[in-house]
Amino acid sequence: MTHRVEYEPSPRRVRAVLRDETVVDSTDVLLVRETGHVPVYYFPRDDVAMDLLTPTANKTHCPWKGDACYWTIHAEGHAAENAAWAYPEPLEEASALQDRIAFYWQSLDHWYEEDEEVFVHARDPRVRVDTLLSHRPVEVIHAGEVLATSSRAQFLFETGLPTRYYVPPEDVRRDLLVESPTTTRCPYKGVATHLSLVLDGVAHEDIAWVYPDPIPECPRIAGHIAFYNERVDRILVDGKPVGRPQTAWSPS
Repeated sequence: MTHRVEYEPSPRRVRAVLRDETVVDSTDVLLVRETGHVPVYYFPRDDVAMDLLTPTANKTHCPWKGDACYWTIHAEGHAAENAAWAYPEPLEEASALQDRIAFYWQSLDHWYEEDEEVFVHARDPRVRVDTLLSHRPVEVIHAGEVLATSSRAQFLFETGLPTRYYVPPEDVRRDLLVESPTTTRCPYKGVATHLSLVLDGVAHEDIAWVYPDPIPECPRIAGHIAFYNERVDRILVDGKPVGRPQTAWSPS
């Protein structure tokens, strides 16, 4: 596979906060899309609160961008070690990174695109999330039990991921499912809680999830329950199995 690094100006105002300190606030944002990585925002040095950053001895090399230096961020007594980096002398093909700084997303407490919080990583404008009502019958089966049967599921199509089937809670055997402490976040959908299946005293952990209050772009899936294709025995659509893809959510 050819390794690609693409640089694209973003029209969005992006902010990041650590504790109660604004670390960066910029409307001159560069989105970097690289093979094998999630999208990363790079910011002009002038839009970064450099007084919160302390240089470290950490150095790394990227064959496509050059040699990187790092900073630790200090905010209200907290230190985020090596949380920011830059390429002081980027390779010619990466010259767009000159005088720009990037941050490890998880090292900061909150990220905002305009005035909405964003989770996990920067949103990629090339990723589509389409939710469509379908009257095709959907059936979810695991360990010999039919967990859901519906002809009014919301089919969610997301670039690069398996189709997900969000079933109205009324069409799910909620008596077999219990709340799980697991919470996950998605930059395109919001914060999801999880459900585990309990059969004969045996728990099948985190077999389904739900977005109680998804971001405004995905209102149709609110309160609907989706089952991991990777974790249940079968999901049938139109009476045909949809398969069990290997993804980051497959059982280890």
